[in-house]
Amino acid sequence: MIVHLPTVKQLQYLVALRRYGHFGRAADACFVTQSTLSAGLRELETLLGVTLVERTRRVVRFTALGEKIADKAIRVLRETEELAEMARAQGRPLHGELRMGVIPTIAPFLLPTMLPRLREQWPELKLYLREETSNAACEALHRGQLDCVLLALPFACGEVDSTPLFDDPLFVAYPRGEAPKATSVPACDIDEQRLLLLEDGHCLKDHALSACNRPELRAHAAMMGTSLHTLVQMVDNGLGLTFVPCMAIEAGILAGTSVDARPLRSDYPYRRVALIWRRSSPREAEFLLLATTLRRIAGDLIPDLAAVEPTAPALEPACR
Repeated sequence: MIVHLPTVKQLQYLVALRRYGHFGRAADACFVTQSTLSAGLRELETLLGVTLVERTRRVVRFTALGEKIADKAIRVLRETEELAEMARAQGRPLHGELRMGVIPTIAPFLLPTMLPRLREQWPELKLYLREETSNAACEALHRGQLDCVLLALPFACGEVDSTPLFDDPLFVAYPRGEAPKATSVPACDIDEQRLLLLEDGHCLKDHALSACNRPELRAHAAMMGTSLHTLVQMVDNGLGLTFVPCMAIEAGILAGTSVDARPLRSDYPYRRVALIWRRSSPREAEFLLLATTLRRIAGDLIPDLAAVEPTAPALEPACR
């Protein structure tokens, strides 16, 4: 008896339609015409003998079984990619394509100076970058759209492995003339009525509040910003104070402003930057090698970042 199985291409079409909810956009993502994608999905439904998608002129709606099969298809495609990666990983390390997600509070401050050095050391590595919030990056990682993510921990990202890179000290940024004369700012001295934070989805907000160990700061935050640059401009206009990581200051985020920054003083006044990947990935050895390279480059570029070796305790204080 001949059993006809779904093809990888058919599963890719199904997953793309599930993600975009639109035949045209799903077809564009798969680099095929809309008619090709639609025909591929009908072939899949005929092969399985079930309806996966209810089609109307305006709405694409997955059936209950279609949702379950799409979830399974995501896992199958991820395993298929990992099979190919396993074979390729037997060759040269850090060679070929690697898709890395980077969160917005790291990407613009570290990558411009880090990437040229990385290209020098691994010229055959084709690194494709995708800037995402922490939640979105973790979702893309588990969907197989990313191979690894440069993230700040702790953050709940599902079944992943990680290796720490460095600790990034946190500073408190004040409008001109408002910074205390002391060389650092105790967490207990932060005025919650004037605090400006990043909006939900940015893990830096949670890390800063955790470093302060003051839950009431979240409830009393004066306003939310969409980016660190926006928050710094708000502080420069006298609207309040905020948290800024060391790497952003070293990258010049305060240049052209009158903002003054002081190191935060607390038990753990930093965020820990790490490289994470799916626990099932066969490229772990490559990621560890990449992490070693990134750790060394970051230490050379920004000496104030405290390098963290993989065996370091998760909550070891980096600076006092």
